[in-house]
Amino acid sequence: GRYQVTEGIISPVNDDYGKKGLVSARHRIAMAKLALETSDWIRVDPWESEQKKWTETVKVLRHHYNESLRSLQSTKEFTKNKQPIERSTEDSLSYQQPVLPELKLLCGADFLQTFKTPDLWKEEHIKEIVERFGLVCISRAGSDPAKYINESDLLTKFQHNIFLVKEWVQNEISATQIRYALRRGLSVKYLLPDSVIAYIAHHNIYTEASERKNEGDLLQPLKLHKTVNPLND
Repeated sequence: GRYQVTEGIISPVNDDYGKKGLVSARHRIAMAKLALETSDWIRVDPWESEQKKWTETVKVLRHHYNESLRSLQSTKEFTKNKQPIERSTEDSLSYQQPVLPELKLLCGADFLQTFKTPDLWKEEHIKEIVERFGLVCISRAGSDPAKYINESDLLTKFQHNIFLVKEWVQNEISATQIRYALRRGLSVKYLLPDSVIAYIAHHNIYTEASERKNEGDLLQPLKLHKTVNPLND
């Protein structure tokens, strides 16, 4: 009851991220769009994947937040130029003083644990994410988000902006396990939308070769940290 959700944004990561088995962004975007055909509030945004290089998460959040502000400003300009026949004082105030949007990073509860991975995150970025934006963490079996928060002074300080959501209907579908099944020619019927299954089959996306992509490579944030810290070599 604290918020009115206006939309959900799926932002596929840039190909340059370097994760093992990461297929081309054009395929990931196409599959996400197919999966969201029946959604009236979630959309896929290709901006992050279209950048020339991998973009840090906090910068992606800044981009989408600024876009939401621009959209709000456009709406205000549109309504300002309209000439309503009658409007009460209360309505007039609501037109003049719209509520500023907020942007939250939606994640699984295990995501919080990645903040402890050495060199994966910059401390100032974690602070900006939890202080300025906030997190919505969905519970997952085997993860204890409250424990992760308690073990971090920074997360504890801003825990008022970290919303823990209990998933009463557990869904343990794993993308890794689905790729595993696809590589072995096993059925993933009912685990993915039929349109996505058809797309994967048509483009022969998940194979032994695709799973070896970026094998032995470092994730881009770890590469960047290694570049600026040559003493670690």
